[in-house]
Amino acid sequence: MKYLRSGRSLGTTAPLAVIVIAAAAFFMGFYVMPDGRSQGTVWQRICRAAGFVGSRPRTVVQTALAGHTKVVVPTAAMEVGTPRQIGHGATLALRCTACHGAQGVSGADAPNLAGQYSEVIYKQLVDFQRGDRADAVMGAMVATLTDQDMLDLAHYYAYLPRPEKDRPLASAPPLVRVGDPMRNVAPCASCHGSHDGKMGAPNLYGEPELYLKTQLTAFAGGSRANDINAQMRNEAHLLTAAEILSVTRHYAETSASNLD
Repeated sequence: MKYLRSGRSLGTTAPLAVIVIAAAAFFMGFYVMPDGRSQGTVWQRICRAAGFVGSRPRTVVQTALAGHTKVVVPTAAMEVGTPRQIGHGATLALRCTACHGAQGVSGADAPNLAGQYSEVIYKQLVDFQRGDRADAVMGAMVATLTDQDMLDLAHYYAYLPRPEKDRPLASAPPLVRVGDPMRNVAPCASCHGSHDGKMGAPNLYGEPELYLKTQLTAFAGGSRANDINAQMRNEAHLLTAAEILSVTRHYAETSASNLD
């Protein structure tokens, strides 16, 4: 009888001990250890510990959100330019040739504008004029332009033949083709330089490598903040320096035959 009573006692105590140990382990493993600071709810701490939410601070994006820009792109910027607009734009572009080239292809690590989407060029010109995108040279160049001037310039450069066409994605880096779902990084090709590119996103193929690297690094650090709703900053700040280099080299590679 004594043995049976002891067995009953152990049978009651053992499950209770397991519950207490499990609760303590749960509290330590999912609440205390993941983040010693008193930031975030219990549920957020659990998600971070389980790997669903990154513990890397997102202060770059959060502090930069106030600087995001919203430009209402008129329908006229998305349409094909008229001969008169293109001609006027060509005249205005004469003072742009030192950096962007006589045919919109730069030899000075400035962006190639030939064949770029007109709405993309228009938005950047507006951002430079407003100061939402900072550059001493471009700020001075666009200071006196009217809205019609910027539209005509955009149509002129969009009219010029692009030296580099989209290439098959089979040989592209994984970040370009599929992104990194585990880090919530979208594929670059879902917006840039693919046959189903996103409205308002520039085609990046054939752009100078230094220019692409500088801009992507600026988005990652938050020093460039004219991306609507911080879309580029949210993506770029998750990338390593090696990944930025890999992506920019892919888009910058230009076959010599396309420049003949």
